[in-house]
Amino acid sequence: MQKEWKYFLLALGFFTRIPVPSFIDFQESDLNYSAKYFPLIGIIVGLVGAGSFALSTQFLPQNIALLISMASTIYLTGAFHEDGLADSADGLGGGWQREQILTIMQDSRLGAYGAVALFLMLFAKFQVLNALNSYFVPFTLIAGHALSRLSAVYIMASLSYTKPEGKAKPLATKISTPDLSVANVFGLLPYIVILGLLLMNNHSPTIIVKFVFMTSIPALLSWFWWRHKIHKWLGGYTGDTLGAMQQITELAFYVGIAIWSYNV
Repeated sequence: MQKEWKYFLLALGFFTRIPVPSFIDFQESDLNYSAKYFPLIGIIVGLVGAGSFALSTQFLPQNIALLISMASTIYLTGAFHEDGLADSADGLGGGWQREQILTIMQDSRLGAYGAVALFLMLFAKFQVLNALNSYFVPFTLIAGHALSRLSAVYIMASLSYTKPEGKAKPLATKISTPDLSVANVFGLLPYIVILGLLLMNNHSPTIIVKFVFMTSIPALLSWFWWRHKIHKWLGGYTGDTLGAMQQITELAFYVGIAIWSYNV
């Protein structure tokens, strides 16, 4: 249990600004064992976003509350995943060879492709979430943050790390089946809670089936599309592409929720 607590704290410190203790005996390989807790970090980030939204809506319109919620999660994570999205867009948008793409992605400067991708991502999240009933937003945020980080774990499980160095280098070892099972529990738990709430509110089986279908398809399609793209151009994943995967599938899940809510 002590080791597992250490692995959780390592994941928390790596992906958020939350202070964690320093570990004298830390090894890079330890972070690989922390991968199972990435969706749990998503739940924590989602709870912060949901809490910020719920509190803000008591005093402000929904659109302003959403901006506060988005700002709180971005601050909490240090824009870690947004940075990965921007770097991935710059690299894959401006490069035509693997080494060229990787070189562009390592450049700290923000290019046109990255700026456009970042703006469209944030704007799309805001617009889609703002289209939802305020009751659904907190649950949607928690589930979206957890599922999107689970999607990144599945990239790590199905592809190899493609750079000799980088911020995801400690995660280069393939994830074991037991660790993947733990990640599944944390990644799917908020989604299952939403299904439970739908049942408690006496929604018909047809509506629940529609919910599962309409929320799963956009996320799955975006996951397979992005995996195919980075496998084709890079031969594997990098830290930046994991961040991009998190952002892409998070938005896709929100879109699925919006489609469902519009059609029920």
